Amino acid sequence: MSEKKDEAQFPMYKGKPLVRSGDVLYYGSMKDKYVCRLEIKSKKKVNDMEVADKVAIQLMLTDPAVRARKQIVKTSEKPGLYLAMDIADAWLTRALSEAE
Repeated sequence: MSEKKDEAQFPMYKGKPLVRSGDVLYYGSMKDKYVCRLEIKSKKKVNDMEVADKVAIQLMLTDPAVRARKQIVKTSEKPGLYLAMDIADAWLTRALSEAE
């Protein structure tokens, strides 16, 4: 019991945390310089289950000193969560490797 948890255990996608709050997902760690925000804009019904139809993606700076409008580095909209997550992973990986 002497073990101390530094972070809450979040689901991981390709080695980075994935946090959901309603229809908004944050991909990446807030400790890093960048994080991706994915917002589900619309959903469709597939076999009695709601599936994301349109997803907006934003690559954002995590620096709280930067104004909200200036935090957004890149933005796009994709049809479906899978494609959006694929783009978010590529953007985030590239941005974090350039930031080092």
